[in-house]
Amino acid sequence: MRFNKVPDYHMHTPRCNHATGSIVEYAQAAIEAGLTEIGMSDHSPMPNGFDAAWRMDESELDSFIEEIEAAQVQFEGVLTIKAALEVDYYVGAEDYIQYLAEYYDWDYLMGSVHFIGDWGFDNPDEVSRFEACDIEQVYCDYFRLVEQSASCGLFDIIGHPDLIKKFGYRAPQDSSLVLEAENAMLKAVKAANVALEISSAGLRKPVQEVYPHPSLVQRAVNLGIPFAYGSDAHSPAEVGHAMDICLDMLQHFGVTEVSQFYKRQRVMFDFIEPT
Repeated sequence: MRFNKVPDYHMHTPRCNHATGSIVEYAQAAIEAGLTEIGMSDHSPMPNGFDAAWRMDESELDSFIEEIEAAQVQFEGVLTIKAALEVDYYVGAEDYIQYLAEYYDWDYLMGSVHFIGDWGFDNPDEVSRFEACDIEQVYCDYFRLVEQSASCGLFDIIGHPDLIKKFGYRAPQDSSLVLEAENAMLKAVKAANVALEISSAGLRKPVQEVYPHPSLVQRAVNLGIPFAYGSDAHSPAEVGHAMDICLDMLQHFGVTEVSQFYKRQRVMFDFIEPT
C-alpha cells in the first residue's frame, strides 16, 4: 500500500530549548521528504514559570510568529506552513490557554499532557520516579488529565495520547481501571470533536511504539474519532519520520483520511493513493 504524503503537524524550534533547526530548515527537509504541508507547533509559554526550561518564553511568541510568517512567504506555492502551538494542559491553566488562543490567528492548537502534579514524567531526569510509584494509578491519573484536556474545549488536536508509556513502563495489560480511564478519555475526545495525534515519536523513544498503541487506535476508530499525523520533530532530520508506519496502522483499521487544519477549522485529507 502506498500513501499520499500527509501534513506533519508537530515540530519544534530551538525556542523550546531542546530542539535544533530554523523553520526554513524544517521547510527544506519537508520538501525533500515530498511533503506539501507542515505545521510549526513549538512548546508554548505557560504561566508562572511552569516548566520554563523546556519551552519558549512568552517574550519569544512574536519572534516565533514572525519566523513562521517569513517562511510562509518564502515557500509560498511550494510548501504550506501552518502556525500552531503545542500547549501543556494541567488543571488551572485554562485561562492562560485561552489567552494564548486569542494571541494570534493560529491554524490549530495541540494539547498535551507532560505532567502529573509536579512530576514531569516524560523528562529523562525524572524517570526514576516510575520505580517508586503505582504504575496502574499513574496511568489512570494520566488518562484522566488527557480526558480533561479534551473536555476543556481549547484544543484542536490531542498530542501523543499515551505519552505515559514513553520509557517502557506499562500498566498491567488486564487492568480494568486503565481500560476504563482510556475509554473515558476517548469518549471525551469524541464529545469535544477534536482529533487524536498519531505520532511516530514513540518509535524513537525507549518504548519503541507509535503513540497511541494499536488498541487505542482501534477504539478511537470505532468511535469515529479523526486523527492527525505528527512526527514531533525536534530536528529537521525527523520531519515526516515513519509517516508510512503511522498511516499503515490507520489504514489497517479502516481509516483513509487524516485531519488538515486552517484557522482552527478541520477538513479531512485522503491519504490513500489511487491505484
